[in-house]
Amino acid sequence: MTGHLVVVGASLAGLRAVEAARRTGFTGRITLIGAEEHLPYDRPPLSKAFLDPAGAPVPTFRRENVLQNELGVRLLLGAPATHLDPGRRVVVAGGRNVPYDALVIATGAYARELPGTRGLAGVHTLRTVDDAVAIREALDSGARTVVVGAGFIGSEVAAAARRRGLDVVVVEASPTPLSGAVGERMGEVCAALHRRHGTEVRCGAGVTGIEGAGRVGRVLLSDGTTLPADLVVVGIGAVPATGWLQGSGLTLDGGVVCDETLFTGVDGVYAAGDVARWHNPMFDRPMRLEHWTSAAEQGAVAARNALAPETAAPYSTVPYFWSDWYGGRIQFAGIAGEDEVRVVEGEAGGRLVALYREGDRLVGALTVDAPARVMKYRGLITRGASWSEGLAFAAERRRRTSGDLDAGVGTDAGAGKRRMPA
Repeated sequence: MTGHLVVVGASLAGLRAVEAARRTGFTGRITLIGAEEHLPYDRPPLSKAFLDPAGAPVPTFRRENVLQNELGVRLLLGAPATHLDPGRRVVVAGGRNVPYDALVIATGAYARELPGTRGLAGVHTLRTVDDAVAIREALDSGARTVVVGAGFIGSEVAAAARRRGLDVVVVEASPTPLSGAVGERMGEVCAALHRRHGTEVRCGAGVTGIEGAGRVGRVLLSDGTTLPADLVVVGIGAVPATGWLQGSGLTLDGGVVCDETLFTGVDGVYAAGDVARWHNPMFDRPMRLEHWTSAAEQGAVAARNALAPETAAPYSTVPYFWSDWYGGRIQFAGIAGEDEVRVVEGEAGGRLVALYREGDRLVGALTVDAPARVMKYRGLITRGASWSEGLAFAAERRRRTSGDLDAGVGTDAGAGKRRMPA
C-alpha cells in the first residue's frame, strides 16, 4: 500500500492511527499534523500524578526519533489545521498546503471557558500539558483553589489539591454532580466521596462572575456567595474541535458525523477520538466519547479503514473510563441506563458495584475501588446480556467472594438519565 496518509491531530487517536497504518503494511508517506508544539502525550495523567509536587515529566508516548525514523512520520507540530478542501484533497495547516490520499481527522476537543475570564491570571482550563504546568505551579504556591464543575477532570484536580492539604471548593451548577455520566444516585455517592476527604462541594450554584485586578481574587456564585480564590480551574466540559472544518462539506453536528466505520461521507476522510460522532452498533445510537480507550481504538480503526475502504470494518464498543480520586479508583463501563441503577455489591461509603438497566438489557456498570469487577461486566454488556443475567452474575460473584466486598444490596428505580454527547 502506497500513497500519502495525513493524520490531523497529534493526539492519542492520531498516534494510534499512525501506528496502525504501519502495522497493516502501509509503506507510503505519513504526515502527522499537531496544533501544539509537543510530541503526542498522554492526557489522563495531567489531572492526576502530574499535579503532584514531585513534578512528573511530560507523559510523552514516543520519542521524536522513533516517530521519524522507525515509523517514518513527517511531523508538522505547532501547525494548527485551518481548512480542509476535499475537492483538491488538501489540508491547510500552519500556512502550508498538505495534500493527502487518505485522511484521518483526530483534532479532539477544546475545553469550554467561562465567559469574560480570558486573560485573567489564575483562571485555567485543563486540556493541555501547558494548562497542567500552570495549575501545578499554582498548587505549589499553596493557592486557594476553586474548581468550577464537578466532573471527572475537576474532581481529580480537587483531589490533587487535597493531597497537598490545600483548601478547595468545588462548585457545580447542577443539583447533583456527574448525573449525566453516572446517574443521580451514583452522582451523590461521588459527591459524598469528596466531602469525606474534606473537599467542600456546592451544588445548585452557578458562577455569575470572577473578579480580580489582573489576577483572580474572588468567585461570585448565583446564591450570593463570594469565594476567595488564587486559582480557579474550570472543568465544564469540552467542545469538538471542528471550527477548521466549516465549509468543507463534512457534516458537523456535535462533532464530525460518521457512520459505523468512522467514515465521514467524504471520499477518503475518516475521523477518530473526541472529535468523532459515530454510530455505535453496540447500542444502535450515535455517540461521541471523550475516553482514552475509545480514542486509542478509534484511531487504529479509522486508519485501517481509510487505507482500505473496500474492506472497512465497523467500530463497535462498550465505552470504558476510569477516574482516580483520593487514592481510590472509579471505573465505568457502558452507558448509564435511564431505567434503573442497582447497587449489587458493597455500599455507599466503601467499595461498591452498581449496575444499570435499559429495558431488559444490562447496559452499564460502575465500580468504586473494585478494579477486578468492571471488565467482567463490560464483557457481559458486550455479549448483550439481559438484566436478569447481570443480576445472576452479581449474585454468584457475591457468593464466591463474600469477603472481598460487602454484600449489601440496594435498588433505585429513579436513576438519573445519561446525556448522550450531542
